[in-house]
Amino acid sequence: MWLLLAFVSAALLGFYDASKKAALKDNAVLPVLLLNTVFSTLIFSPFILDSLIGHGWFSGTMLDSAPFAGHQENTGLLHAHMLVMIKSCIVLSSWIFGYFGLKHLPITIVGPINATRPVMVLVGAMLIFGERLNWCQWTGVVFAVISLFMLSRSSRKESVDFVHDKWIMFVAVSAVIGAVSGLYDKYIMTELSPMFVQGWYNFYQMVMMAVVIAILWYPHRKKSTPFHWSWAIPLISLFISAADFSYLTALNRQDSMISVVSLVRRSSVIVSFICGVLIFKEKNLRAKALDLLLILIGMIFIYFGSK
Repeated sequence: MWLLLAFVSAALLGFYDASKKAALKDNAVLPVLLLNTVFSTLIFSPFILDSLIGHGWFSGTMLDSAPFAGHQENTGLLHAHMLVMIKSCIVLSSWIFGYFGLKHLPITIVGPINATRPVMVLVGAMLIFGERLNWCQWTGVVFAVISLFMLSRSSRKESVDFVHDKWIMFVAVSAVIGAVSGLYDKYIMTELSPMFVQGWYNFYQMVMMAVVIAILWYPHRKKSTPFHWSWAIPLISLFISAADFSYLTALNRQDSMISVVSLVRRSSVIVSFICGVLIFKEKNLRAKALDLLLILIGMIFIYFGSK
Protein backbone atom coordinates (compact mmCIF):
# COMPACT_ATOMS: atom_id res chain seq x y z
CA MET A 1 0.00 0.00 0.00
CA TRP A 2 2.76 2.47 0.90
CA LEU A 3 4.49 1.86 -2.44
CA LEU A 4 1.26 2.60 -4.35
CA LEU A 5 0.86 5.83 -2.38
CA ALA A 6 4.43 6.77 -3.33
CA PHE A 7 3.60 6.37 -7.04
CA VAL A 8 0.42 8.44 -6.64
CA SER A 9 2.49 11.15 -4.96
CA ALA A 10 4.98 11.01 -7.84
CA ALA A 11 2.31 11.62 -10.49
CA LEU A 12 0.89 14.56 -8.53
CA LEU A 13 4.38 16.03 -8.06
CA GLY A 14 4.83 16.09 -11.84
CA PHE A 15 1.71 18.24 -12.24
CA TYR A 16 2.89 20.36 -9.29
CA ASP A 17 6.18 21.12 -11.07
CA ALA A 18 4.33 22.02 -14.28
CA SER A 19 2.00 24.34 -12.35
CA LYS A 20 4.98 26.04 -10.71
CA LYS A 21 6.66 26.59 -14.07
CA ALA A 22 3.50 28.14 -15.51
CA ALA A 23 2.87 30.36 -12.48
CA LEU A 24 6.47 31.63 -12.36
CA LYS A 25 6.63 32.72 -16.00
CA ASP A 26 7.58 36.43 -15.93
CA ASN A 27 6.34 36.56 -12.35
CA ALA A 28 7.73 37.46 -8.91
CA VAL A 29 8.83 34.30 -7.10
CA LEU A 30 8.21 35.16 -3.44
CA PRO A 31 4.55 36.28 -3.76
CA VAL A 32 3.79 33.10 -5.73
CA LEU A 33 5.33 31.04 -2.95
CA LEU A 34 3.39 32.98 -0.31
CA LEU A 35 0.08 32.36 -2.09
CA ASN A 36 0.96 28.69 -2.41
CA THR A 37 1.28 28.46 1.38
CA VAL A 38 -1.95 30.44 1.87
CA PHE A 39 -4.02 28.18 -0.39
CA SER A 40 -2.44 25.04 1.09
CA THR A 41 -3.32 26.26 4.58
CA LEU A 42 -6.90 26.89 3.51
CA ILE A 43 -7.18 23.36 2.11
CA PHE A 44 -6.27 21.79 5.45
CA SER A 45 -7.83 24.36 7.79
CA PRO A 46 -11.16 22.45 8.18
CA PHE A 47 -9.34 19.41 9.56
CA ILE A 48 -7.14 21.48 11.86
CA LEU A 49 -10.13 23.46 13.16
CA ASP A 50 -12.05 20.23 13.74
CA SER A 51 -9.24 18.99 15.97
CA LEU A 52 -8.88 22.32 17.82
CA ILE A 53 -12.60 22.71 18.48
CA GLY A 54 -12.93 19.07 19.47
CA HIS A 55 -15.82 18.01 17.21
CA GLY A 56 -14.02 14.83 16.24
CA TRP A 57 -15.84 14.50 12.91
CA PHE A 58 -12.71 13.01 11.33
CA SER A 59 -11.55 11.07 14.38
CA GLY A 60 -10.17 7.65 13.50
CA THR A 61 -9.96 8.44 9.77
CA MET A 62 -7.07 9.39 7.50
CA LEU A 63 -8.19 13.01 7.90
CA ASP A 64 -7.76 13.00 11.67
CA SER A 65 -5.45 15.92 12.50
CA ALA A 66 -4.92 14.98 16.15
CA PRO A 67 -1.13 15.06 16.75
CA PHE A 68 -0.75 11.43 17.74
CA ALA A 69 -3.62 9.80 15.83
CA GLY A 70 -2.72 6.13 15.46
CA HIS A 71 0.47 6.55 17.49
CA GLN A 72 1.46 6.14 21.09
CA GLU A 73 1.96 9.60 22.59
CA ASN A 74 5.72 9.76 23.15
CA THR A 75 6.07 13.54 23.14
CA GLY A 76 4.19 16.59 24.41
CA LEU A 77 2.01 18.82 22.25
CA LEU A 78 4.48 21.72 22.34
CA HIS A 79 7.31 19.44 21.29
CA ALA A 80 5.13 18.08 18.46
CA HIS A 81 4.60 21.61 17.16
CA MET A 82 8.33 22.31 17.42
CA LEU A 83 9.04 19.26 15.26
CA VAL A 84 6.60 20.55 12.64
CA MET A 85 8.10 24.07 12.77
CA ILE A 86 11.53 22.63 12.02
CA LYS A 87 10.05 20.77 9.05
CA SER A 88 8.49 24.04 7.85
CA CYS A 89 11.88 25.78 7.92
CA ILE A 90 13.56 22.95 6.02
CA VAL A 91 10.87 22.66 3.33
CA LEU A 92 10.51 26.41 2.86
CA SER A 93 14.28 26.80 2.38
CA SER A 94 14.22 24.08 -0.25
CA TRP A 95 11.22 25.65 -1.99
CA ILE A 96 12.76 29.13 -2.17
CA PHE A 97 15.88 27.85 -3.90
CA GLY A 98 13.84 25.48 -6.08
CA TYR A 99 11.33 28.12 -7.21
CA PHE A 100 14.06 30.55 -8.30
CA GLY A 101 15.91 27.78 -10.14
CA LEU A 102 12.79 26.52 -11.91
CA LYS A 103 11.89 30.03 -13.05
CA HIS A 104 15.17 30.42 -14.95
CA LEU A 105 15.74 26.87 -16.21
CA PRO A 106 13.83 24.48 -18.51
CA ILE A 107 11.62 22.08 -16.57
CA THR A 108 13.12 19.24 -18.61
CA ILE A 109 16.45 19.99 -16.91
CA VAL A 110 15.19 20.72 -13.40
CA GLY A 111 13.08 17.55 -13.25
CA PRO A 112 15.93 15.10 -13.83
CA ILE A 113 18.18 16.96 -11.36
CA ASN A 114 15.51 16.61 -8.67
CA ALA A 115 15.11 12.98 -9.65
CA THR A 116 18.59 12.26 -8.29
CA ARG A 117 17.68 13.61 -4.82
CA PRO A 118 16.84 10.09 -3.54
CA VAL A 119 20.46 9.02 -3.94
CA MET A 120 21.33 11.43 -1.12
CA VAL A 121 18.34 10.17 0.85
CA LEU A 122 19.56 6.62 0.31
CA VAL A 123 22.93 7.34 1.86
CA GLY A 124 21.26 9.04 4.80
CA ALA A 125 18.73 6.23 5.23
CA MET A 126 21.50 3.65 5.33
CA LEU A 127 23.54 5.64 7.86
CA ILE A 128 20.67 6.82 10.09
CA PHE A 129 17.87 4.25 9.82
CA GLY A 130 19.92 1.18 8.91
CA GLU A 131 17.96 0.57 5.69
CA ARG A 132 19.48 -1.81 3.15
CA LEU A 133 18.73 -2.20 -0.54
CA ASN A 134 18.78 -5.43 -2.53
CA TRP A 135 20.57 -5.84 -5.85
CA CYS A 136 17.47 -4.88 -7.85
CA GLN A 137 17.04 -1.63 -5.94
CA TRP A 138 20.74 -0.84 -6.23
CA THR A 139 20.47 -1.30 -10.00
CA GLY A 140 17.76 1.38 -10.04
CA VAL A 141 20.04 3.74 -8.11
CA VAL A 142 22.88 3.21 -10.60
CA PHE A 143 20.58 4.08 -13.51
CA ALA A 144 19.56 7.30 -11.72
CA VAL A 145 23.19 8.35 -11.23
CA ILE A 146 24.04 7.64 -14.87
CA SER A 147 21.06 9.72 -16.00
CA LEU A 148 22.36 12.75 -14.06
CA PHE A 149 25.76 12.47 -15.74
CA MET A 150 24.14 12.31 -19.16
CA LEU A 151 21.87 15.24 -18.36
CA SER A 152 24.88 17.40 -17.49
CA ARG A 153 26.23 16.72 -20.98
CA SER A 154 23.00 17.23 -22.92
CA SER A 155 22.22 20.52 -21.12
CA ARG A 156 25.29 22.13 -22.69
CA LYS A 157 23.33 22.39 -25.93
CA GLU A 158 21.12 24.92 -24.17
CA SER A 159 24.10 26.89 -22.83
CA VAL A 160 23.52 25.60 -19.31
CA ASP A 161 26.80 24.93 -17.50
CA PHE A 162 26.22 22.52 -14.62
CA VAL A 163 29.36 23.71 -12.83
CA HIS A 164 29.05 27.48 -13.14
CA ASP A 165 25.38 28.24 -13.75
CA LYS A 166 23.88 30.02 -10.71
CA TRP A 167 20.40 28.59 -11.23
CA ILE A 168 21.74 25.05 -11.47
CA MET A 169 23.35 25.68 -8.09
CA PHE A 170 19.99 26.88 -6.74
CA VAL A 171 18.32 23.66 -7.88
CA ALA A 172 21.18 21.60 -6.47
CA VAL A 173 20.92 23.32 -3.07
CA SER A 174 17.15 22.77 -3.16
CA ALA A 175 17.73 19.07 -3.83
CA VAL A 176 20.20 18.70 -0.95
CA ILE A 177 17.86 20.44 1.51
CA GLY A 178 15.00 18.33 0.11
CA ALA A 179 16.98 15.18 0.89
CA VAL A 180 17.44 16.38 4.47
CA SER A 181 13.68 17.00 4.58
CA GLY A 182 12.98 13.44 3.46
CA LEU A 183 15.12 11.95 6.21
CA TYR A 184 13.55 14.25 8.78
CA ASP A 185 10.07 13.24 7.57
CA LYS A 186 10.83 9.57 8.22
CA TYR A 187 11.87 10.50 11.77
CA ILE A 188 8.83 12.61 12.72
CA MET A 189 6.30 10.33 11.02
CA THR A 190 7.11 7.63 13.57
CA GLU A 191 5.55 9.88 16.21
CA LEU A 192 3.03 12.19 14.56
CA SER A 193 -0.05 11.78 12.37
CA PRO A 194 0.18 12.76 8.65
CA MET A 195 -2.71 15.26 8.77
CA PHE A 196 -1.31 17.02 11.85
CA VAL A 197 2.10 17.41 10.20
CA GLN A 198 0.76 18.56 6.84
CA GLY A 199 -1.88 20.94 8.18
CA TRP A 200 0.35 22.71 10.66
CA TYR A 201 3.51 22.84 8.55
CA ASN A 202 1.56 24.64 5.83
CA PHE A 203 0.33 27.13 8.41
CA TYR A 204 3.81 27.77 9.80
CA GLN A 205 5.18 28.16 6.28
CA MET A 206 2.52 30.77 5.54
CA VAL A 207 3.53 32.77 8.61
CA MET A 208 7.22 32.52 7.72
CA MET A 209 6.62 33.55 4.11
CA ALA A 210 4.54 36.54 5.22
CA VAL A 211 7.53 37.74 7.24
CA VAL A 212 9.90 37.15 4.29
CA ILE A 213 7.58 39.07 1.96
CA ALA A 214 7.24 41.98 4.39
CA ILE A 215 11.01 42.29 4.85
CA LEU A 216 12.57 41.26 1.54
CA TRP A 217 10.04 41.73 -1.27
CA TYR A 218 7.34 44.30 -0.50
CA PRO A 219 9.65 47.27 0.26
CA HIS A 220 11.56 46.65 -3.02
CA ARG A 221 8.72 45.33 -5.19
CA LYS A 222 8.92 48.20 -7.71
CA LYS A 223 12.56 47.42 -8.43
CA SER A 224 12.07 43.71 -9.07
CA THR A 225 9.95 41.50 -11.29
CA PRO A 226 6.30 42.56 -10.83
CA PHE A 227 3.73 40.12 -9.52
CA HIS A 228 0.67 39.17 -11.56
CA TRP A 229 -2.10 36.71 -10.83
CA SER A 230 -2.08 33.32 -12.53
CA TRP A 231 -4.67 30.57 -12.21
CA ALA A 232 -1.75 28.15 -12.08
CA ILE A 233 -1.03 29.40 -8.53
CA PRO A 234 -3.95 27.62 -6.79
CA LEU A 235 -3.13 24.53 -8.86
CA ILE A 236 0.32 24.51 -7.23
CA SER A 237 -1.30 24.24 -3.81
CA LEU A 238 -3.82 21.64 -4.92
CA PHE A 239 -1.24 19.31 -6.43
CA ILE A 240 1.40 19.67 -3.69
CA SER A 241 -1.20 19.17 -0.95
CA ALA A 242 -2.46 15.94 -2.50
CA ALA A 243 1.09 14.77 -3.28
CA ASP A 244 2.34 15.43 0.25
CA PHE A 245 -0.69 13.78 1.83
CA SER A 246 -0.02 10.59 -0.16
CA TYR A 247 3.68 10.82 0.70
CA LEU A 248 3.26 11.35 4.45
CA THR A 249 0.62 8.63 4.63
CA ALA A 250 3.06 6.25 2.93
CA LEU A 251 5.80 7.12 5.44
CA ASN A 252 3.31 6.62 8.25
CA ARG A 253 3.25 2.89 7.44
CA GLN A 254 5.60 0.98 9.71
CA ASP A 255 7.07 -1.15 6.92
CA SER A 256 7.76 1.79 4.57
CA MET A 257 11.34 2.61 3.50
CA ILE A 258 12.20 6.28 3.02
CA SER A 259 14.95 5.36 0.53
CA VAL A 260 12.40 3.61 -1.71
CA VAL A 261 9.60 6.16 -1.23
CA SER A 262 11.95 9.01 -2.09
CA LEU A 263 13.17 7.26 -5.23
CA VAL A 264 9.67 6.45 -6.44
CA ARG A 265 8.49 10.03 -5.87
CA ARG A 266 11.16 11.33 -8.22
CA SER A 267 9.54 9.44 -11.09
CA SER A 268 7.43 12.61 -11.19
CA VAL A 269 10.00 13.70 -13.75
CA ILE A 270 8.05 11.66 -16.32
CA VAL A 271 4.96 13.84 -15.91
CA SER A 272 6.92 17.10 -15.76
CA PHE A 273 8.90 16.09 -18.87
CA ILE A 274 5.72 15.46 -20.84
CA CYS A 275 4.38 18.84 -19.69
CA GLY A 276 7.65 20.46 -20.77
CA VAL A 277 7.17 19.04 -24.26
CA LEU A 278 3.43 19.64 -24.70
CA ILE A 279 2.89 22.86 -22.75
CA PHE A 280 6.20 24.73 -22.62
CA LYS A 281 7.55 23.57 -26.03
CA GLU A 282 11.07 23.03 -24.68
CA LYS A 283 13.94 21.96 -26.93
CA ASN A 284 16.78 19.43 -27.09
CA LEU A 285 14.30 16.68 -26.31
CA ARG A 286 16.03 13.70 -27.89
CA ALA A 287 18.99 13.72 -25.50
CA LYS A 288 16.75 14.50 -22.51
CA ALA A 289 14.41 11.67 -23.49
CA LEU A 290 17.32 9.24 -23.11
CA ASP A 291 17.99 10.63 -19.62
CA LEU A 292 14.31 10.19 -18.83
CA LEU A 293 14.34 6.61 -20.13
CA LEU A 294 17.21 5.72 -17.80
CA ILE A 295 15.32 7.15 -14.83
CA LEU A 296 12.20 5.20 -15.84
CA ILE A 297 14.20 1.97 -16.07
CA GLY A 298 15.64 2.74 -12.65
CA MET A 299 12.14 3.18 -11.21
CA ILE A 300 11.09 -0.17 -12.65
CA PHE A 301 14.00 -1.90 -10.91
CA ILE A 302 13.12 -0.10 -7.67
CA TYR A 303 9.49 -1.19 -7.95
CA PHE A 304 10.17 -4.88 -8.53
CA GLY A 305 12.95 -4.88 -5.94
CA SER A 306 10.45 -3.62 -3.37
CA LYS A 307 7.68 -6.17 -4.01
